[in-house]
Amino acid sequence: MLDAVGPRLRAMRAQRNLTLAEASEETGISVSTLSRLESGQRKPTLELLLPIARLHQVPLEELIDAPETGDPRIHLKPHVHHWGTVLPLTRRPGGIQAFKMVLKSSTGKETPEPQSHEGYDWLYILNGKLRLVLGGNDFILKPGEVAEFDTRTPHWFASATSEPVELLTLFGQQGERLHVRARPKRQS
Repeated sequence: MLDAVGPRLRAMRAQRNLTLAEASEETGISVSTLSRLESGQRKPTLELLLPIARLHQVPLEELIDAPETGDPRIHLKPHVHHWGTVLPLTRRPGGIQAFKMVLKSSTGKETPEPQSHEGYDWLYILNGKLRLVLGGNDFILKPGEVAEFDTRTPHWFASATSEPVELLTLFGQQGERLHVRARPKRQS
């Protein structure tokens, strides 16, 4: 399995049009070490692969065990919690992350416990109704509605009804905001 790492590293670097010197500067790994890794003359170690994975913005597992070719399906791994299921839709570390969430039905008697943390969140409701408590406000969002907010503002959300709610969320760990661009209206 490790024998295939070198050619994969070379292909990833070439795809991004990076020289060994540029990759060395970004990762802090010497040019000669990178060259030996790519040619298979040096065995990859975790210490070497971590900065390379960050450089190419791919999960470490992708460097070690490339996905099989020919099968376009993505095998997502859901995370099940007592309040619902989270399905990561993004596979690269860092930057804005995408998730599909399915929140369990509500009794309507839950007491919101708003939390705050670094980041910026964008929510799009697919099905059901979402109750969003944001700062001192209490909202009910319906399918097709969107909310975005700085997660340093105390917030809490759950299904607003006895039905589950499905939503897409984009989350920026360091407070990255989404930039929505639309075509300008044509002048008459």
